[in-house]
Amino acid sequence: MKFVIVTGGVLSGLGKGVTASSSGLLLQRAGFAVTAVKIDPYLNIDAGTMNPYEHGEVFVMSDGAEVDLDLGNYERFLGADLKSKHNITTGKVYKSVIEKERKGDYLGQTVQIIPHIVNEIVGEVESAAEEAGAEICIVELGGTVGDIESMPFLEAVRQLTRKWGRDNVMTIHTTLVPVVGVVGEQKTKPTQHSIKELQSLGIRPDVVVARSTEKLEEDIAGKIAFFADIPKEAVISAPDADSIYHVPMMFVKQKLPEIIMKRLKLKKNKPEMKEWTDFANRVNKGNKEVEIAIIGKYTHLKDSYISHEETLRYAGALRDCKVKIRWIEAPNMEESGNTEELEGVDAVLVPGGFGSRGSEGKIMAANWARENGVPYLGVCFGFQLAVIEFARNVLGMKGANSTELNKKTKYPVITLLPEQESVKEMGATMRLGDHPVNVTKGKARNLYDSKKIEERHRHRFEVNPDMIEKIEGAGMKFTGRNPSGRRMEICELDGHPYFVASQFHPEFKSRPDAPSPLHLGLVEAAIKNKK
Repeated sequence: MKFVIVTGGVLSGLGKGVTASSSGLLLQRAGFAVTAVKIDPYLNIDAGTMNPYEHGEVFVMSDGAEVDLDLGNYERFLGADLKSKHNITTGKVYKSVIEKERKGDYLGQTVQIIPHIVNEIVGEVESAAEEAGAEICIVELGGTVGDIESMPFLEAVRQLTRKWGRDNVMTIHTTLVPVVGVVGEQKTKPTQHSIKELQSLGIRPDVVVARSTEKLEEDIAGKIAFFADIPKEAVISAPDADSIYHVPMMFVKQKLPEIIMKRLKLKKNKPEMKEWTDFANRVNKGNKEVEIAIIGKYTHLKDSYISHEETLRYAGALRDCKVKIRWIEAPNMEESGNTEELEGVDAVLVPGGFGSRGSEGKIMAANWARENGVPYLGVCFGFQLAVIEFARNVLGMKGANSTELNKKTKYPVITLLPEQESVKEMGATMRLGDHPVNVTKGKARNLYDSKKIEERHRHRFEVNPDMIEKIEGAGMKFTGRNPSGRRMEICELDGHPYFVASQFHPEFKSRPDAPSPLHLGLVEAAIKNKK
């Protein structure tokens, strides 16, 4: 087994995840079996109870794990379906160690950070890699070097290296090289301090990925190499790129795959990048252009809806179309009481969410799209709100709502799942992960080209079974249901160019070469609508 550890310095949000994903992709394209693990040093067991402003989108994996959005990048870059084991948090580690202590597994020892917590971390990394059958495991350590909460994980990296040997473990350190405005010079001091901190913990970086707005200057690269005591060619310049999908080619030009393979004593295979390069050159470009509105309540942090954004890009690349996104805050539309912000868009997407804030704004968007014949895609909460809007304005059920938003509503068209009624805890208690869906005739059936599909879910509420007959009688058809037929999974509107919504999250299974069928349908409908 080989391990590539990706650490970060200076500040968060530099692109450790992109460095890890790109490195994994290059090794995979060179013929190696690759998997990825993300370590998050927060005390939460998982990302499921976090507000998106805290950590961006909550990504859901096939086994129902609610994880950091970087796992979504790994899945999209590697074309892999990862599991809960591939996201390690401080909360998970401490919970496991404490449970073992309570069972007497440590035979009366004093349980401590070293060795018990650190051994648990090492064991979890090894277990995730082994279960995936990987030759190489990319491990991204969240946070930055120097953070108190990261210390046990950094010690685990040191011990992993000691256990497996330097020929089997290497470290890539991602850091920032800023430019001071007045001087206009790339500054290495933050990188120097970050490397020094890492070295003081017994970890020597083998590669430094230097993030900057422009290409790293030669003398600056040499200065970093000298300070880090690594060859100059092991200092990789990572300036801002047109898209994250161009980063792997940037690394290829600087021979990062060869550096990794040499350092880990691997067979030197050349990555096959033709298909990926072709995709990267098509994304965000096209002879056609459409603008799609995403109606959310966390749009100030675009990472809150990153899977939707990337999926729309994939669909555009497949249809020779540049997809522009108009970000609209649902609470603002709700407060203004009008839909002026939607004027001129070619399609509308209402993503998942929870709670009453902004819900009426999203309902207004669904109403606007329905009445104006503008393509609409609702996902999870966007599915539920589309049903509520239809019940209110077509069926005349004034005040129709979800019991999540109004427990006393006269028309509860969306109600709590029966198995959720006794649930008290918030974390990992929703209907989560892959569940089968039977798809009957309609747009969704044509797009999926299958009667049976499996998609990822994350919800507590569902369409009220008592309301289904009335809703379908008025023209909204439920073309996707779970195998029992009780749970509504997809709805479509008769006579509308494209009004489709799903209870599941199709964006989580989207890949560069295979975008979500429902998002692809939205882009295709937007192109037709523009004509």
